[in-house]
Amino acid sequence: MKYKQIMNILPSEVKHVIDRENIEFDHLQEIRLRAGYPIILFYKNKEQILPLNGTERIIRETLDYVSNYSLYAYENELRQGFITIEGGHRIGMAGQVIIEDRKIKNLKQISSLNVRISHEILNCADKLFPYITRNKQMYHTLIISPPRCGKTTLLRDMIRQISDGNKWVKGCTVGVVDERSELAGCYRGIPQNQMGMRTDVLDGCPKAEGMLMLVRSMSPQVVAVDEIGAPEDVQAIKYAMHCGCKMIATVHGETLDEIQRKPLFEQLVNERCFERYVVLQNITHVGQIAGIYDTYGKMLYQDTIEEHQI
Repeated sequence: MKYKQIMNILPSEVKHVIDRENIEFDHLQEIRLRAGYPIILFYKNKEQILPLNGTERIIRETLDYVSNYSLYAYENELRQGFITIEGGHRIGMAGQVIIEDRKIKNLKQISSLNVRISHEILNCADKLFPYITRNKQMYHTLIISPPRCGKTTLLRDMIRQISDGNKWVKGCTVGVVDERSELAGCYRGIPQNQMGMRTDVLDGCPKAEGMLMLVRSMSPQVVAVDEIGAPEDVQAIKYAMHCGCKMIATVHGETLDEIQRKPLFEQLVNERCFERYVVLQNITHVGQIAGIYDTYGKMLYQDTIEEHQI
């Protein structure tokens, strides 16, 4: 299914060169197309350069397939720089930005595409739950991770398990703000990834506004967001916490100390808003847990044995 979903949006010459490489699509993470440069795969956590250059025609043809020959119908998505296709796969774009009233209106003359393949690894969050729950309830948890360390895959499985319930946590109503359509991978409003039976998703919605909407309208017990990074995100997180919601979020970073030094997150850490911190790295494998810390910074767990690869 994943093979067909990706191959259906690629021109024939790109399909052929990928087929010749005998790629296992369960381990394919990205396909990067750049006009005038070799096509690059991110495969099994390594770059693989293909013997075919991207061209303007290849990029244009790919966009035609992605948009069903109606790119103008995706103006809202283009403003954010990506389109999500069936299966939850995300097509990122770069090119000339059109600005109107100091805001991004659209993209044109697109010269680069990044096909990010959506992956689900069920139960990859199992080892976290003994440390981020107590008496069948969640702790406020912040996942800290550099890019390409599996934070979104991990968060997605956490949401699914919290929603359905497991031996560590009672099934909860989960509100997800999926600003980049990457967690649920919604296609025409329907999540393509397994998000659990008690999960409500706001797709393509800015995180701060979405968190407030969910708290006011859907009464979530847990709110989950990916990649917080704006002052309004922090204020919305504190609002949701004060309303009694448990918060699960991710942020780009290398260590807990680094996050604490950033002015935007210093207050969250110093006020001990989050009760657990999960730090990921990618030294021995994607999704390696560098440490799970309590609200005071004491390490509770460190992943030294490769179990679930993300």
